[in-house]
Amino acid sequence: MTQGPFPGATVWRGPRLSLPTPTYSFPIMKHARVLLWLLLLACITPLLSCSDDDTDADTEIVGDWTSRSQFEGLARNSAVSFTLNGKGYVGLGTDGVDRFKDFWEYTPGTNTWRQVADFPGAARIQAVAFTAGGKGYVGTGYDGTNKLKDFYAYDPAANKWTKVADFAGTARYGAVALGIEDKGYVGTGYDGNFKKDFWQYDPSTDQWTQKPSFGGNKRVGAAAFTLHETGYVLAGSDNDLILSDMWAYNPATEQWTERHSLTNNTDEDYDYSSVPRTSASTFVVNNRGFIALGTNGGYLTSCWEYNPDDDTWVAKTTFEGAARIQAVGFGLGDYGYLGLGTTGSTRLDDFWQLSPDAESE
Repeated sequence: MTQGPFPGATVWRGPRLSLPTPTYSFPIMKHARVLLWLLLLACITPLLSCSDDDTDADTEIVGDWTSRSQFEGLARNSAVSFTLNGKGYVGLGTDGVDRFKDFWEYTPGTNTWRQVADFPGAARIQAVAFTAGGKGYVGTGYDGTNKLKDFYAYDPAANKWTKVADFAGTARYGAVALGIEDKGYVGTGYDGNFKKDFWQYDPSTDQWTQKPSFGGNKRVGAAAFTLHETGYVLAGSDNDLILSDMWAYNPATEQWTERHSLTNNTDEDYDYSSVPRTSASTFVVNNRGFIALGTNGGYLTSCWEYNPDDDTWVAKTTFEGAARIQAVGFGLGDYGYLGLGTTGSTRLDDFWQLSPDAESE
């Protein structure tokens, strides 16, 4: 930071002037002092300029967004996504009138979409998805009449869906899901009441087991991602309030640990107050978690990156598409991807790629 006058500094005033007559002593001393102050300012100004440059470098925001091939299904929001074998899968959702069952596969190398087998359950919105044991799992949600708890596994090699055990918690929507060490986890959400329970699915036994409840308050529309075999759940809303906490779940110890509060903490010199939101999208790139879009008093385009090693957040380049909620997000290789969603009046089918460490063009 730039600072004002340096404390403890000694100002050199030069030798005392001997003047031939007292008539001109005052004006000459006055001009000498002015010249001295100008000289002092000239010395200090470069120092202040260097300090400003250093600050700008420390707070430089990076990340380059690139428009990619549009999603080939109908524009929609409240869809789900997961990744398998270097490809992204997107399906379900609504156009505001109809709910969908179609699923699509995205190949980043060719920047192309291909329709795969339709989801076999009821068309729905606000379901959850995770990857475990080489398959994608999709379940829960809302079909327009009923809250749901059924679950299905997708095998990309066979392009086939298979029904698995129903979610063992109550039927719900707006929950979060995580894939950690070949097991799936589902928790929070809304079943008529806000929830904070947390459940593990084991594909090898096709069984659900209840685990210690989420460490924070009940919530809906939270965000989640997995880093270093640890699950993270943050933000969301409870009783119309946007929440500013973040928690880490260790499956080995089955313990929840609270991380830095997503607030402005002047004592610890950080300001994460722009991170909290609901109905956001997340993805993971190179063991960094990203949260983008969503709403917190207004629809957002901001994107933030989380480093689990030192529990810190940094802002990334603002998303270049329209502000929106209920988009999908996933990470593949060195890139993150965001698309679909709604502006509140319009459903979207655009699709974007983020190179997190590149300079914005």
